[in-house]
Amino acid sequence: MSGILAGKRILVTGVLTEASIAFQAAKIAQEEGAEVILTGFGRLSLVERISRRLPKPAPVIELDVTNQEHLDGLEGRVREHLGEDASLDGVVHSIAFGPQGVFNFLEAGWDDVATAVHVSAYSLKSLTMACLPLMEQRGGSVVGLTFDAQVAWPKYDWMGVAKAALESTSRYVARDLGAKNIRCNLISAGPLGSMAAKSIPGFGELADVWNDRAPIGWELSDPEPAGRGIVALLSDFFPRTTGEIVHVDGGVHMMGA
Repeated sequence: MSGILAGKRILVTGVLTEASIAFQAAKIAQEEGAEVILTGFGRLSLVERISRRLPKPAPVIELDVTNQEHLDGLEGRVREHLGEDASLDGVVHSIAFGPQGVFNFLEAGWDDVATAVHVSAYSLKSLTMACLPLMEQRGGSVVGLTFDAQVAWPKYDWMGVAKAALESTSRYVARDLGAKNIRCNLISAGPLGSMAAKSIPGFGELADVWNDRAPIGWELSDPEPAGRGIVALLSDFFPRTTGEIVHVDGGVHMMGA
């Protein structure tokens, strides 16, 4: 099969529904020639069902990125599907979570904030390190998803802080693994009406910013542009790009007040 990911093997986290960016990334990666493995947590039967809606059903591995046993066993689980001598060429980090308390900036307690930072930011490092034995032979590309942390968004509160931590984490991963030919970059996507978005109180107010300020337009129901951005960064078309944040947000990030 031809395509910009022909012959590559990609691990994709965070697929819950067809409306997710992760699903689009997995779908487009397969269409571009990649072999894909998915991970899921808590709702494996749902992920397995969604997997069957891909062009080619993909195996699903259980992974809680806050569980060290899961992380320690990830290499072996991947090899069960790809073979003992197999390697990974790319990893998609599409993982974020914050308890409801984090959406009240001044009232949030540390336990809730710590959970958000652990799951949404530290996990980029822990997931990458868990996959490192599968990538260090040939190198590869790690791509995560952020929501522009340069500004204070309406209602996003401590999740915005967690995304700022994610963006910094990506730069340090890029710095420390560059010598192993492993790139780490982020896609900064605009808001989407996904399952994750529905958990954000006042999401409509946040999304309204895009209705007014995206010069090239933005569709809340269309995760494909962000999925294509991920696949582009997974490919060999960006061989010397690392520590970067590519905005796929309709241009809102560059609009003045």
